[in-house]
Amino acid sequence: MFVSCILVIGYLKTIMDNIAVSVQNLEKKFGQFIAVNKIDFEVKQGEIFGFLGPNGAGKSTTIRMLCGIIPPTSGSGQVGGYDITKEQRKIKEHIGYMSQKFSLYNDLTIEENINFYSGIYKIPKEDKIERFKEVINAAGLEGMESNLTSTLAGGWKQRLALGCALLHKPRIIFLDEPTSGVDPITRANFWGIIKKLAENGVTVFVTTHYMDEAENCNRMVLIYHGTIIARGTPQEMKTKCMKNEVLEITLSNAQDWLTAISKIEGVKEAALFGASIHAVVYDSKKAMPAIKEFLQKIPSGESSVNKILPSLEDVFVSSIEEYDRTEPKKN
Repeated sequence: MFVSCILVIGYLKTIMDNIAVSVQNLEKKFGQFIAVNKIDFEVKQGEIFGFLGPNGAGKSTTIRMLCGIIPPTSGSGQVGGYDITKEQRKIKEHIGYMSQKFSLYNDLTIEENINFYSGIYKIPKEDKIERFKEVINAAGLEGMESNLTSTLAGGWKQRLALGCALLHKPRIIFLDEPTSGVDPITRANFWGIIKKLAENGVTVFVTTHYMDEAENCNRMVLIYHGTIIARGTPQEMKTKCMKNEVLEITLSNAQDWLTAISKIEGVKEAALFGASIHAVVYDSKKAMPAIKEFLQKIPSGESSVNKILPSLEDVFVSSIEEYDRTEPKKN
């Protein structure tokens, strides 16, 4: 298994109260622009923590602060027990990081990439050969060591990048959109690896815009315009963060009727969900008859309306739209 080859549990530093990452009132400004707006959260040791949000929400900026790459404007934070404003070097030594671009150099060979990261992470000379073999074997790249990294398909690059990020056996790893651009099967396999990491005590801090992936997280927060607007376990997000009910409407050519359905009395908002429409309603007992009456008047073919448990995507869309309606523009 990938993890058993790469991971050897080691004690790095005592983390008080079983907390691997914590931030308090964390803020980052670029001039007058507020990229991260005084956020607070904690990540427990050994959990998979999802950091969700649309593009430009502040996800990558937050990760860069946590990894000691850029300083915060105000607030505080600790990663692995180290202060993000005073101990950036220590943080970098004890974390792993993998970006959506896989953090690899395409003009280097597979071997050169691994050796480069061995140097970056200051792997002891006596350990380099063994760890090199571990990455190659775990990624299934035996016999391809001299190939240019640019020749690898997305799934192979993904495994190689993760292997490089784990070379120094970090206890906390940051994954920034790690499955962007890879196929669904590769994404599923990669999440199997993430779960194994967590089972072995590694804290996984992951950003993703795939809501089906977010179901794998133990807990998560939703950030938008630099502000955390929802948080909890996947179940809590769907039951506590969603204030309204959701109806699934199935009909032919759903997209053609989306705007009309969104204007039916009692419907707060509606969005396409695959071939169906998910309608967020204030009261399902009142909205369902109105929607059914509408469907009877149009050439919708066979149709149905059913109350369902909200998906994370429903929560994601509804929380953002609610924020846009109720909050003044921050930037």
